[in-house]
This record gives sequence, structure tokens and C-alpha cells, in this order.
Amino acid sequence: MDERLPLKNNFSFAQFFFIIMSKKIVVFVLILVESIMLSLNAKSQEVSGCKCSSVFKSGKGSFYLTWGYNIDWYSKSDLHFKGNDYGGYDFTLYKAKAHDNSGLSKIFSSPISIPQYVYRAGYYFNNKNLTGIEIAFDHAKYIMTQNQKVHIKGTIRGEALDKDTIVGGDFLKFEHTDGANFLMANFIKRYCLYSSENLKHRVEVVLKAGAGIVIPRTDVTLYGNRLNNRFHVAGYVAGLDAGLRYDFFRYIFVETSLKGVFANYKNVLMVGDGRAHHHFFAGEYIFAAGLQIGL
Repeated sequence: MDERLPLKNNFSFAQFFFIIMSKKIVVFVLILVESIMLSLNAKSQEVSGCKCSSVFKSGKGSFYLTWGYNIDWYSKSDLHFKGNDYGGYDFTLYKAKAHDNSGLSKIFSSPISIPQYVYRAGYYFNNKNLTGIEIAFDHAKYIMTQNQKVHIKGTIRGEALDKDTIVGGDFLKFEHTDGANFLMANFIKRYCLYSSENLKHRVEVVLKAGAGIVIPRTDVTLYGNRLNNRFHVAGYVAGLDAGLRYDFFRYIFVETSLKGVFANYKNVLMVGDGRAHHHFFAGEYIFAAGLQIGL
């Protein structure tokens, strides 16, 4: 399914947020995580006094499911392409820009899987360390920006190239619009900020660290030949996440977070026998809601 969506021309909050944070999002998340941990560790007595243990009568942990959406920003990336079709090619585009396509304006007018969504399934242990584990899937669209000036170096049809060029038209389009798709296993650490006496309301800082695989479906056009490839495991991803979670009436919660990842796509399918590889840093803003039960 082709999930490409039109981009808005109007200046938006997302664009403003991008200007402020796009090139520093991963560093920002690292600093945020470290600052939160130092601050909360300094207040360990206060944190431990907050009722952050199980809200369920069983006294056991809690299993939860989460659904939400994300906005993404990407660092520049060197993209290497190699194949034997069309006379052969082996070249690299240096410092190519890319953007997402959140689709948030179409949340209520399109299938829920069209915008950049996230889902999680996890378990919070009822222990004094307030830890948990989680499986997380982030559907993020990666689109190499068209009509940008990049430096190209390598060979195409036997011709050596080492020059600046404009990427666009039928020469090359490259996008993971059915998803750059990060599938990660996370370790979770919670810090309680507030809990009501009846345990129906609670606010927590939630920190996550994890790693996993990338499962893109790449839509690529090369010399006018387009192919929307199959989903496949193409590499790996690792990242950190820092956010706030609000639980209310025990079973329902909302959360928001900033996430920084490093993703390495080592084996991306192209047209014919071609392959591509690239890696980048990415920042995500995530907002989600979920349900939890005691287990």
C-alpha cells in the first residue's frame, strides 16, 4: 500500500519544533535522561515515598497495551546504491536530507495505520526498583528530499562521477513510506512524581533504553523504474526514550515522550538486484494512550 501523503505548506508547530531540535534531538534526549536521573536520584527518599507500587489489589505487576502517533526528524545520511541492472551502478550520495510525513491531519479521515503510528506491549514489575520490559514498534516514514543538491561519487554505467548534482525526477527517488519501522525491546525504569491516596491518579517519569531491528518497505524509483518492495529485516536500531505518563482510574493512561535513535540499514532492497545501505540518527516526539490490567 502506498502511504505517501501530501506535505503541508503552512508553517506548523511540527515545523517550528523541527527548527529548534532537528539537529540536536538525540543529544537533547541524552541530556534529558541524565538530568532526570540525577535529579530523581538526589530525591530518592521522596520518590520511594510516592505510591508507585502496583495499583491493583493482587499486588502483582501490570500488563499494558499502548497506541499512539509520532513526529520524526532525521540527520543527514550518506546513501550508497549498488546494482548490476541498467548498465550497472555503484555510487554514494553524501549528506542527503530526508523528512517524515506524519499524516496527523488525516488521523480521523484515513485508516489508523496511515499516519506514523506507534504501539507498545509491556509489563511493569511490582518491585522496589520500579522496572519493566516492553516491545515497541514505531512506524516512521523516511523520505529522501527531492530536488536537493548533494555530492555524488562512484560509477553509473561505467562512467566515473565525482560532482555535485540535483537528485530528483526519474533518476532516483528513495523512501521508506510504508515505514522505516523500528521494532525494539526496551528496559524501563520509572520514577513516581505524584500519586493520589486512592491510587486512581498517578504521574510518573518513564525512562527507556532498548535495541532491535528495522523492517522497512522501501518505495524506490531508479531511472524511471519504480518498485514498492516487500517488508524485510534490513538492519538494526538502538535508542533512548524519556517521557511522562499519567495514570487515571487505574486502567487508563496517557503518555508523551522524546526519543532518540540510531538506525543502520545495511541491506535495503532496490529495483532488480540492487541494494542500498545508509544510517542516520533520528528524533521522535511520541504521544499515546493505553490500557493496563493487573497480572
